Amino acid sequence: MVQKLGAAPVRVLIVEDNRDICANIAAYLEKHSYILDFAYDGISAMHLALTNPFDVIVLDLMLPGMDGLSFCKKLRADANIDKPVLMLTARDTLDDKLKGFEAGADDYLVKPFALQELHARLQALYKRSHGKTDNLLTVGELTLNKSTLQVYRAGLRVDLNPTCMKLLQRLMEEAPAVVDREALETLLWADELPDGDALRSHMYKLRQAIDRPFDSPLIHTVHRIGYRIAEDA
Repeated sequence: MVQKLGAAPVRVLIVEDNRDICANIAAYLEKHSYILDFAYDGISAMHLALTNPFDVIVLDLMLPGMDGLSFCKKLRADANIDKPVLMLTARDTLDDKLKGFEAGADDYLVKPFALQELHARLQALYKRSHGKTDNLLTVGELTLNKSTLQVYRAGLRVDLNPTCMKLLQRLMEEAPAVVDREALETLLWADELPDGDALRSHMYKLRQAIDRPFDSPLIHTVHRIGYRIAEDA
């Protein structure tokens, strides 16, 4: 069930032991902007949350194996995962809601609920959390913070000169698409191109910094077209 919200799909983990509710959610959300994964108990949900990059988690309170409050507490305190959590429950008292927020939930939706409201709350949570990471570009184990101009690969700091930094940022912004040579040359020199193949020289320096110290290359040449950055060749 792959849909798109803007440029990228939004990945949601639905943790709910009632499979009829899951089916209804899937039937509605598949028309919109989501990749959906499902877990029917708290333990399976924790495994999925720890091993997948979800954008939002929809969490039922009453679950077999591990209840929703315990799941949320472990997610925040033990796993240090701060992805937004929308808690679903039939409990509608103020005390129940406060317990949910204290456990780490970001929003609360009482059953029975309208699917349109679920969709609206998911969008709001995604946009709110996504806005916090707009300055962080990530490709595999490589990250670039556009605010601080700090680059890390596999936890190690990578130092780049200003020209290489410009090239890397453009490649990461377009990843995994190919950026043609003309676009990169225009980025660096506008209409005043230097003599020779200066772009190749700068790309060599960038590769020395980004790829050479590591086992697998991220920067790939697309012959006669340009360059791309991606985990796959």
